[in-house]
Amino acid sequence: MKPKILLSLLVAGAALCSCEPFSEMNTNPNSPIEVPANLLLPKVCQDAFTRGTDGMYADKMVIQTDGHNEEQFFEWNRGSFDTYNNELLQLEKLKEEAVRTGDTVYIPLYKFMRSFHYYELTLRFGDIPYSDALKGQSEGNYNPKYDTQEEVFAGILNELAEADEELAASPDADVIEGDIIYGGDKMKWRRLINSFRLKVLLTLSHKSTVGGIDVRQEFARVAQLPLMESNADNGQLAYLDQEGNRYPQFNAQWSGYYMDKTYVDRMAERRDPRLFLFCMPTTTAAEAGMAVNDFAAYAGGDPTVPYGDNITLVGDGLISQINSRFRTDPTEEPTMLMGYAELQQVLAEAAVRGWIQGDARQYYENGVRASFEFYETYATEYSQYVTQAEAATYLAGPLVKFDDTLTPEQKIERIIFQKYCVSFYQGGWDPFFENLRTGYPGFAHLASNPVPYRWMYPDTEYRYNTANVEEAITRQFGANNDRITAQPWWLKD
Repeated sequence: MKPKILLSLLVAGAALCSCEPFSEMNTNPNSPIEVPANLLLPKVCQDAFTRGTDGMYADKMVIQTDGHNEEQFFEWNRGSFDTYNNELLQLEKLKEEAVRTGDTVYIPLYKFMRSFHYYELTLRFGDIPYSDALKGQSEGNYNPKYDTQEEVFAGILNELAEADEELAASPDADVIEGDIIYGGDKMKWRRLINSFRLKVLLTLSHKSTVGGIDVRQEFARVAQLPLMESNADNGQLAYLDQEGNRYPQFNAQWSGYYMDKTYVDRMAERRDPRLFLFCMPTTTAAEAGMAVNDFAAYAGGDPTVPYGDNITLVGDGLISQINSRFRTDPTEEPTMLMGYAELQQVLAEAAVRGWIQGDARQYYENGVRASFEFYETYATEYSQYVTQAEAATYLAGPLVKFDDTLTPEQKIERIIFQKYCVSFYQGGWDPFFENLRTGYPGFAHLASNPVPYRWMYPDTEYRYNTANVEEAITRQFGANNDRITAQPWWLKD
C-alpha cells in the first residue's frame, strides 16, 4: 500500500493587471477550484474507509457510565444529511476533475464510493434524495426530490455494475494515481466492488426484486465475477504515525466508556479469544493476577440500567475497559470498508438460503480463519491467542461449529454472529442493520424503547425542502408519520 499523503494544495496565481475582472482579482490562490483527481482521491478514500465509534452503543458493544447515552437506549430522533455536504460533494468534485482532465479511470472509483455512501444513507432513513441530489451548483436545483428506497437500491446496484465493467474495460495505460488503498491495482478494486455488490444484494434478502433486478439471480451472477480471494484483497485503510494519518482512536479520551455485558458475555460463552484483543481484564481481575486468556477476567455493564448502576460497578473494578491498544498505538490495525472475512460470511449465508451452490460450512470457516489471520497480523501483542491453531480449536466449540445438525436458521444465526463479533471499531452500524434484517444477534432493550428501524429526517429538510420531504414521508409511512419506529421498504416482506 502506498503511504497516505495529506494534501496541502497550492496554486500559483497569475500576475494581476489593471484590466483584470473583479472576480479574478478576488480569487484566493490558496483555495484552488481545479484540483487533479489523483490529489482528491486520497481524501475520498479516507472518508469511506475510516471506521470509529459510530454505532457501538446501539450495537451493544460499549456503554456510557458517566451520563445517559441516547444510542445505548435506542432513544435517537433526527439524523444528519452531512454526508451530502461532505463526502458526496467531495466525490462530485472528483468526478468533475476526472472528466475535465480526461482521467476517466477515476469514474469507476467515484461510482463505487458514491454507492457506498448512498447505501448507508438509505439504510438510515429510507427514501432519500438520489437522482436529483447535489445538483445545486450545476443545475440550480436546491430542492431535490426524494427517490423511493427501491429506486435508490436499484441505482446503487446499477452504478456498482458500471464501476466493475468500466474497470474491466480500462486500458493498462490508464493508471490510478493517488490510490492509498490498492496502489492502483484495478483488479483488487474490481474484487472489492463485486464483493460489496453481494453485500448490498444480501441486504435485500426480504425482497425478490428491486427495480426489475431479480435479487437471487443477480447474486448468483455477481458471485461468478472477480471477488476478494484472501486478506490481501481487503478493502482497508492503513495508518501512518503522521499528523492526520494516525489511527482514529489514537489518544482518545475514554472517560465513562466501558464494555457492554451483551458483547462480553457472548464472546466469553463461545470461548472466543478475539475478546482479549478488544477489551481489558477488569481491575479486580488484574489485581488478582488473572491471566489475559482467562475469560472469567472480563465483564461488561448492563446496557439497560441507569448509568449510575454501572458507575458503582466501575468503582468496584468489575467492568472491563476497552483495550488500551486502540488509543496508544498510532498505527493500530487498518480499518475496513469491507474485507475477505466478511465476504466469506456473505457467501455462507447465500449458500444456506439456496441462492448459490457451494459449501456453506467452508465459506463460514474460511471467514473465521481469515478474521483470526487479520488480528494475528495486526494485533501483534496478542498474536499468540489468534493463531490458526486457535482458530481450529474455536471452530470446534459447541456454540461455534457449523455442521448438518444445525437448522438453516441456526446456521444463519452463527454466520451473523461471526460478522458481529469482529465489527468492534470496524463495522459501524452494520451489526444494527443486520439485526433488523435477520433478528440476530438480538439486542437487549427496555420494553418502553423498542429497537428503532430508522432515523427521522433532519430539521433542515423541513425548513428548506419541505414539500419533498413531506411527500416522501407520506409515501412511505403516512402523513406526518416521520418516526424512528416506522418500518422502511427494505425490511418489508
